[in-house]
Amino acid sequence: MKNGIVRFAALYVFDVAVLLLIGLLSAGVSVGFHALWAAVILTLAALFVKPLLTGAFRKAASKSAADRTKTGEKVVQYVLVYLVELIIWVAVVWLSGVRASGFWSYALPPLFLLFGWMIYDQVDDRLRAKAGELYDAVQGRVSGRKAAPASASASTSAETPATAEAREELQDGLTPEQRRMLDELG
Repeated sequence: MKNGIVRFAALYVFDVAVLLLIGLLSAGVSVGFHALWAAVILTLAALFVKPLLTGAFRKAASKSAADRTKTGEKVVQYVLVYLVELIIWVAVVWLSGVRASGFWSYALPPLFLLFGWMIYDQVDDRLRAKAGELYDAVQGRVSGRKAAPASASASTSAETPATAEAREELQDGLTPEQRRMLDELG
């Protein structure tokens, strides 16, 4: 559950920023404070609707893939990705207070979403790690215990026996019991 919450929170924050940027860059798009609710819709769509739509479109396109050239297949894949982004953008406009007027207000924001999510994929691991630290700190405060910062736990020089065992297991991939059994065999 922690991973889901952290993933949602990290993507939500990033989606708020992308929506505000879309509002600034697109003349016909009005976002404002509606970015907070629109980001919830956008995040849910990115986590649940986007994979379903992408899978459905790819399955439909794969039926005729043999009839296309390599370049034609790439074009079809790019068009499919754009269509998924367009459907998600229309859903965000329809279900939130975000307003779009004119052709370019519907045609360009899906490209901004695509570029935004490409950037998000690049920073996703670092963002999730930071969000995970924040989640652990809040969880520690709620449960009444102090969460140790990651740097303090990493800097301790004394290893517990479990940590030493885990490090040894990582080196050969065997548990202590499996190692003992192999030693008994030969």
